[in-house]
Amino acid sequence: MAKTMTPSMTDGQIDKVVENITAGFRKRLRDHRDELSSDTVQTVLGQKDFISALFAEFRQRVEAVSNMIVRKVKVDRTRTSQEALDVTGRKQYTDDDVVKSMPNGKGDETEVIFFKVGRTISDDDLEKEYELRGLVPADPYSLCAVNGNDPAFADEHPNGTHWKDSNGKWCFASFGRWIDERGVSVDRDGRDWADCCWFAGVRKN
Repeated sequence: MAKTMTPSMTDGQIDKVVENITAGFRKRLRDHRDELSSDTVQTVLGQKDFISALFAEFRQRVEAVSNMIVRKVKVDRTRTSQEALDVTGRKQYTDDDVVKSMPNGKGDETEVIFFKVGRTISDDDLEKEYELRGLVPADPYSLCAVNGNDPAFADEHPNGTHWKDSNGKWCFASFGRWIDERGVSVDRDGRDWADCCWFAGVRKN
């Protein structure tokens, strides 16, 4: 099967990267110049891996956002958390207290962005992946809307989101197809997320 080719980075984009780095450094150095001695800065500039480290960070961010799926949905936030789950029409595996703790988010229309990490991951480390992509976890109401509108989406893209309850414990909502049945699970536990999962986020305000 032929591999789908995507356009390479352009010379104009390279120039823009350099322009943004220059402008960004000048802006930040105005506030922090006194904290950085000239001799130490010169030492860092002379390190052979300095540019490689900058490029590695840039490349990591590009790769992080390249594997994304975007869905725009209308969300009825007047529903109770249980009603939000019910309208998905899925088999439910839930804890009542956790369902009641579901944050309902804001806005009548939401852009939900799904990304895949591709490895098992803890909730704490997952937060770092959201941060890397400039996202925060999507609220469960928005996730219910996506999976309610497109029941087949989770067949190939098992997906979820998480939040903390009033006691600071991680809770989750996950959608998938289990034993030939489409289901949704809402609960709390300390286990890692599976490597097949796609995570739902929204852009930071």
